[in-house]
Amino acid sequence: MPDLERPRSEPDAGFDRLVSVAVLVGAVAAVIAGATVWLLLSDPVTVASAIDDGEVSPLVRQLADVLYSAILALLNYL
Repeated sequence: MPDLERPRSEPDAGFDRLVSVAVLVGAVAAVIAGATVWLLLSDPVTVASAIDDGEVSPLVRQLADVLYSAILALLNYL
């Protein structure tokens, strides 16, 4: 019986890897965007003061806190 499956060539494997990396980058960007919107809705004073002062460290600190809380909640759920 002949083998009907075509062996994978190198360009196909490279494209699959590229798609995997693109999906991973997109997922990380979506998580950061969602956390930023959540922070904008839940703590607008920090966002406004960060934009007004041009200092992003409080914004990044709050964003990291939101992501950390979300990961903890997800791990507690599992």
